[in-house]
Amino acid sequence: MASLPRYLKAMTAAATSCAILLATTGALRAETTRERVLREGKIVIGISNGAPWGFRGQNGEPAGFHPELIRAAFESLGVHQVEIVVTEFGALIPALTAQRFDAIAAGLYITPERCGLVAFSDPDLQLADAALVAEGNPKKIHSYAQIAANPEIKFGVGRGSTTAKNAVAAGVLDTRMLLFPDIQSNVSALLTGRIDVAAFSAPTVARILADVNVHGIERALPFEGVQENGKERYGYSAIAFRKEDSDLRDLYNSRLKQLKIDGTVARIMAKNGFSDQETAPDLTSRQVCEGPG
Repeated sequence: MASLPRYLKAMTAAATSCAILLATTGALRAETTRERVLREGKIVIGISNGAPWGFRGQNGEPAGFHPELIRAAFESLGVHQVEIVVTEFGALIPALTAQRFDAIAAGLYITPERCGLVAFSDPDLQLADAALVAEGNPKKIHSYAQIAANPEIKFGVGRGSTTAKNAVAAGVLDTRMLLFPDIQSNVSALLTGRIDVAAFSAPTVARILADVNVHGIERALPFEGVQENGKERYGYSAIAFRKEDSDLRDLYNSRLKQLKIDGTVARIMAKNGFSDQETAPDLTSRQVCEGPG
């Protein structure tokens, strides 16, 4: 009988240890980004400070197509604070994976290479390439193929941008490109004659030319970008999240779908200089990442 108390004590001690272990395990479970964003009512986004995508507006508030889209998507979930971190376009994905922010809202195109690095939302815009030249287009530039064939044409494009990759795909040697960290520096190089032509997405070109302070440049019309089976190749922009934050991405996608249905996306597009031609088709990011076939 004397051994019974010791046996009961051992069982009690074991039960207590299990309870402590379970409690500790629960406490140690890392809070997901989605949980934190919803709890704090705040999401931190990375931008490259370039209109119309994402930039500091009046009083430093986040403005542009993608920050406004993020705000519209998350406000109904109680996430009213959008904090921005400005970095160079080519550094956006490394900074995202380093957890400097929760999402990239800077006109990032969905590409197979980037699909391996981030979790893209579904597409929000369909985009083609366009080019800016000096007024009168003195060198009569109308295609990437022409730029590739003429070594005297000085060509500027954004570092790490999809337009740069498209130019390479169309035959422009990367050694022939002047790479710029943002839209402003690329336009400045064109205005000062350092380059003859600058490539961007079509909506970005439209936004640049809408600036009343910009003079002396025009859109090269027509302009032929990358062709596939005799048709223009389109790119698709989206918000990018970390791979491990696919649940946050899925939450955003559910809201994006509703915003497309109720017309909010169309209103944000129009406000930021986009036309109906940029309306994204009904595709998922997975379909775009996998490509045709």
